[in-house]
Amino acid sequence: MTKPKKIILGLVGEIASGKDTTAAYLAEKYRSETISFSQPLREILDILGLPQTRANMAWLGTAARKHFGQNLLAKVITAKSLGSRAKIVVLPNVRLPQDIIYLKKIPSFHLVAIEAAPKIRYRRLANRGQNADDKTKTWKQFLMDSRLATEIQIRHIAKQAEFQLDNNGTFKELHRQIEILIKKLL
Repeated sequence: MTKPKKIILGLVGEIASGKDTTAAYLAEKYRSETISFSQPLREILDILGLPQTRANMAWLGTAARKHFGQNLLAKVITAKSLGSRAKIVVLPNVRLPQDIIYLKKIPSFHLVAIEAAPKIRYRRLANRGQNADDKTKTWKQFLMDSRLATEIQIRHIAKQAEFQLDNNGTFKELHRQIEILIKKLL
């Protein structure tokens, strides 16, 4: 059996489950390329001088999809993934069914669910401060964020995943699971 020339990994998981951590590990260890669904939204918010909050990105993504088509970002990300020269491409924030509509047609695409308990995810979110409002977010606000339009379908999509990673432990434990996954795919 011939191995694929390129592997595209779509990572799905709730807020602060470890998607970016997994992508960073793969970039460091395997020189993968990370292509993010949220990057175009972050760039637009920067151009507009608006903060990169989870609510702003959710609103902008919803508005863009409503006006330009639900599969707008899926088309862009699929084309970027196929055009990448990297042997492994990681898409760390698959959230919506339309995010993978084209990717699922690619034989080398694999959906990977990353799981972590809510309290662990909340602690990680506050510590990392990826978005402008993360460090000041309360537990109640964190729970409300999980109800944003971009977040509510994550569990449904995760059920479709071919592989699962449990990120309730240490970095070392997560890295071991990633290595097992990569060995299966390479």
